[in-house]
Amino acid sequence: MPDSTFPTQRIAILLVEGFALMSFAAVTEPLRAANLLAGRRIYDLSFFAAGPAAPAFVNSSSAASVQVRDLRDANGPFDLALVVAGGDPVGFEDPITLQWLRRQARHGRTVGGVSGGPAILANAGVMANRRMTIHWEHAAALAERHPGLLLERTLYVVDRDRLTCAGGTAPLDMMHALIAEQHGPDFARKVSDWFMHTEVRPAGGPQRAGLAQRYGTNRPVVLSAIEAMENHIADPLPLADLAGVVGVSARQLNRQFRAGLGRSAGAFYRDLRLDKSRDLVRQTDLGLVDIALATGFASAAHFATAFKRRFGDSPSRHRLRLAKPA
Repeated sequence: MPDSTFPTQRIAILLVEGFALMSFAAVTEPLRAANLLAGRRIYDLSFFAAGPAAPAFVNSSSAASVQVRDLRDANGPFDLALVVAGGDPVGFEDPITLQWLRRQARHGRTVGGVSGGPAILANAGVMANRRMTIHWEHAAALAERHPGLLLERTLYVVDRDRLTCAGGTAPLDMMHALIAEQHGPDFARKVSDWFMHTEVRPAGGPQRAGLAQRYGTNRPVVLSAIEAMENHIADPLPLADLAGVVGVSARQLNRQFRAGLGRSAGAFYRDLRLDKSRDLVRQTDLGLVDIALATGFASAAHFATAFKRRFGDSPSRHRLRLAKPA
């Protein structure tokens, strides 16, 4: 059963004309099923039109339509605002929508985008120094327009209070992670089983192998914990909270990690974050302070010490060495 102490989540879905119906369904159907299986409304969904017009219905790319309200009537606060878009999201410039998203971000709300939706978040200026992904169809155009983005070719990315997803069936995986974090992995599995979604993919797929193949373990507790870690790179979960997410004690979690991977959960988590920081050092021009914050280190000095201990070089020297011609 879901966590009875967790408050009902108010979620605003912003639809752009020509949105992909599959992406929309993969976002909303798991939440509907969660309400059904919980026997109460644990997710309260509201639908709004994003764009210069305020129609009563927004049409998907397959001509199916969804009844919506005017975004100017969106009375918050919302716990999560998700933009679902197709068409030409990189060229989307509606000031009402962009201002509304900036306001949500300014007030500390979680905002996200699905399929082409992440491009609209970037246009709103709320993705600076945040890891993100987008549907491959829009990736090149988005990178050209916003060359400073930390763009990854993955299924979905959770970076603190930003959620971005490539669309298609990937929102099923992202919603599974969201429900698992809020109501536990057992309840999330019931929701996924409702849709016969038995092979839940990690955030980093499909460009990489599955977690079991990558790390050489089939221990469910370990795999669930790694998935939670990947969703909390910038805001690392304390060991007790991480153990709670996967439904075991901190001692049991460490025991499982040592048996499956030969090191504690904390050591694995630190190395995971450092590996991500090395990618940012190598692939971006982001400042080292920003990289430290993006990978969950409290200060640049702490980050530099941990980086040198793992890779044998400071992050600044590592970047300089890579920049030298062969």
